[in-house]
Amino acid sequence: MQPFSRVTVIGLGLIGSSICRAVRAYMPTARVTGHDADAEVRAIARRIDLCDDVTDTAGASVIDADLVILCVPVGAMGKAAAAIAADLPADAIVSDVGGAKASVFAALRDALPGVTIVPGHPVAGTEFCGPESGFASLFKGRWCILTPDEATPPLATLRLRAFWEGFGANVEEMTPEHHDLVLAVTSHVPHLIAYTIVGTASDLEAVTRSEVIKYSAGGFRDFTRIAASDPTMWRDVFLNNREAVLEVMQRLTEDLGAMQKAIRNGDGDVLFDAFSRTRAIRRSIIEQGQDDAKPDFGRSH
Repeated sequence: MQPFSRVTVIGLGLIGSSICRAVRAYMPTARVTGHDADAEVRAIARRIDLCDDVTDTAGASVIDADLVILCVPVGAMGKAAAAIAADLPADAIVSDVGGAKASVFAALRDALPGVTIVPGHPVAGTEFCGPESGFASLFKGRWCILTPDEATPPLATLRLRAFWEGFGANVEEMTPEHHDLVLAVTSHVPHLIAYTIVGTASDLEAVTRSEVIKYSAGGFRDFTRIAASDPTMWRDVFLNNREAVLEVMQRLTEDLGAMQKAIRNGDGDVLFDAFSRTRAIRRSIIEQGQDDAKPDFGRSH
């Protein structure tokens, strides 16, 4: 038995369009309605038959929904929630896919008082965006983190868990604050590093842009993939998870200082020990099926 029969997705980018496709692929008797604030995106969604219906207003998209998922940048969550407040059925569950949870939860509660809210974050994605970039299997074997609080009805959390597990996702629950610290380490600060190092290479006067592109080794090439991610989404993530990001950046700065000292002093033992610990992390990620153990990440050449 599927947990929801009428799903509304607001925001039809990579994640939103992938949810629409996944509902159609794995929950074929459920009806999925979509909305996007951008008229061009709505037109594309209709052309590619992304949803059963694409509405021109947010309110119209939720009139008969039993699950609404907000797939907009985290800085726009409050505005998106306010746009559906007047038309939302009393028994509907509202969730989201934002990469920051404490600030989003607060924004949703402010905009939707009395509504059942179960914040979520599917830890999946690519560097591409837009309604044509999504695919139904995006969440298969990936983690989706739910961050209910003590006031969240347990049944609502169970239904949302079943929804994501229906796509093949692994589901974990934690507090919004713990989520934000974990993701600052595993996603947000790595993205910030990628944006920064690619920008530094581009600005380095002693190295031409053509050389940066021509001689990109594996490490820099993979940084450029991360740094190609949606700038609006990541701007909002950093601004809405600033405390956890700054905490991790402070620790990173201290660790970089220690590495700098070891290199300056020629202390190979410190470098070797640090690099050995990080190899173990890589092995664990592969063992848990979160990446490919093939050489060069399975790329074909």
